[in-house]
Amino acid sequence: MSETGIPDFFVYGEPVRPLDVGFLHVETVLARSNIHLGQVAAHKHPQMGQITYWTSGSGTYRIEDRAWDFSAPAVSFVPSTIVHGFSIGPGTDAIVVSVADDALAALAGHSLLPLDRPVFADGLPRHAAWKKLATVLEMIAAEYAEAQAGNDKILPSLIAVALSHIARLAPATVAAAPSSDASLAMGLRRLVDAHFRDNWPVDRYVATLATTPHLVDKAAHAVLGSGVKRVVSERRLLEAKRLLLFTVRTVEDIAYEIGFDDPAYFSRFFRERIGEAPAAWRRKQLQG
Repeated sequence: MSETGIPDFFVYGEPVRPLDVGFLHVETVLARSNIHLGQVAAHKHPQMGQITYWTSGSGTYRIEDRAWDFSAPAVSFVPSTIVHGFSIGPGTDAIVVSVADDALAALAGHSLLPLDRPVFADGLPRHAAWKKLATVLEMIAAEYAEAQAGNDKILPSLIAVALSHIARLAPATVAAAPSSDASLAMGLRRLVDAHFRDNWPVDRYVATLATTPHLVDKAAHAVLGSGVKRVVSERRLLEAKRLLLFTVRTVEDIAYEIGFDDPAYFSRFFRERIGEAPAAWRRKQLQG
């Protein structure tokens, strides 16, 4: 269990553990059906991203505060630290590919898909990219299961191809950026994830990244869609939503958890961005 009350897992149902450099793991959703029984509660992976490709059946997939009702084929990519979960019907299955952050970083320049944000795609099963994606993911699953010599060279390349097919299935999520911007923005994102509770000034992020205010702001706008201050504010808002949705902690406790000294100021912060108070937003989400 993480300090926020939202579970952190290695793979579903297993506690977090240090990952080897270049870690990869492939399995099916049905392989753990005796653990989740079709209901995977909201959780996150602090050190790895995941591709989940639904090969059969139907269900509901949640990423943060959004949910999709889907029928196979459907696919998601969820970066590390992003809260996700699902509810599925009997016989529903998927191939799940888990990739350590360091391995994903090495793939960033070989994939059409930005790897710093989640994506979900379904529909249009006749789209040619679905057949290509299925073929690549079946190759990944077979290569992983056979564990032949050299698969550490083959698997990353196949995963980069799979990520690119996902980008083609969800073009609205793609925002191309120079690799230097992407690298700097991902570094900023990791720092913000670690320190958004600590009220770091922008200058401290810049100094830690060993860059200039102009370059980090340029990278943040190009890749993350806003400046550094907004990135930090949005991360705090995201954590507030997570805690409101997935825990029973009080609004006051949540305010302190995400770095606000004054719960009333936190409520104003939340209302300005969401349009309603945290408690009202929580009730509406849970009732919906």
